[in-house]
Amino acid sequence: KSGQQVMVEEENTLVVRSGGKRKREEGEEEGCKYLRLERRAPQKLLRKFRLPENANAASITAKCENGVVTVVVEKLPPPPKPKTVEVAIS
Repeated sequence: KSGQQVMVEEENTLVVRSGGKRKREEGEEEGCKYLRLERRAPQKLLRKFRLPENANAASITAKCENGVVTVVVEKLPPPPKPKTVEVAIS
């Protein structure tokens, strides 16, 4: 389990959380690579984002690469446009 966590709360709030745990040496930890660490103590991070109404919460993906967490939120397909049907008079 990595130190980062991405979840959806209340169906429209995206929560990105980091436990602040890091190794001291250069390398790779739990799937996350990094080249440099700051000297200050690691801090916990919590960010919340409101998702748009057309966000597909079921297909959200997240990955951690080179110390950067990338979250992809897909849009739901637009609703079909109403079609006018011609009425035949007999």
